[in-house]
Amino acid sequence: MTRVYDLLIAGGPVMWPLLLLSAMTLATGIERVIFWARLLTREDRIVQEVLAAARYNLEDAKAIADSARDLPIGRFLLAPLQLRDPSPETFGLAMEAAGDREFLQMRRGDKLLETTIAIAPLLGLLGTVTGLIATFSNLEIGGGSGTAGASAAAAGIAEALLTTAFGMIVAIAALAIFRVMVTFQDGQVDYFGDVGTRLELIYRQYWYEPGRSRSAVDQAPTTTDEPTPRSP
Repeated sequence: MTRVYDLLIAGGPVMWPLLLLSAMTLATGIERVIFWARLLTREDRIVQEVLAAARYNLEDAKAIADSARDLPIGRFLLAPLQLRDPSPETFGLAMEAAGDREFLQMRRGDKLLETTIAIAPLLGLLGTVTGLIATFSNLEIGGGSGTAGASAAAAGIAEALLTTAFGMIVAIAALAIFRVMVTFQDGQVDYFGDVGTRLELIYRQYWYEPGRSRSAVDQAPTTTDEPTPRSP
């Protein structure tokens, strides 16, 4: 622990914002791991149960989706099922709007990671440049210091380079987390699209079109078997 503190001190004041960025990156990574673990381990079961129930009873499907509203997929499926006798177009629009909201939540933390990826290496270079300036300013050129002066200059340069190394480490970690998150997000966009299409087809096939057919029969004019009287 003392060694780490000494390295931070040796790196100069730029090390502290880099340390803050690293802490925020780590916290974001942990929060996203928990989020995706909860989602990916439960969503398939929720989807299968909702789609199976939707073929027989929309209220049962709604209840299952409502019980999973703590998950994005649950809120996504619940949005159209809450509507009262919607048209297929309204049904699809409700899912589309819900999907857009959930995708925004899935992208939470992206801006922080993108900022860290861009700023951390620059902060590292800034710390190195300021450290080199201080080192060469204190170096006595031609002062007869000999090997001692050269050793001091080498030590100062090594310390100045610490910020560059730390900045690159922070940026690489943020980039790795960001790329994993983007991969999961892209997969969810495709998954939500497929699930939404399947639910809309079930609604059309089992509920909307049969309902229209019955309505058309009810509204059809009745005919009688009585013969039309002849005019005399």
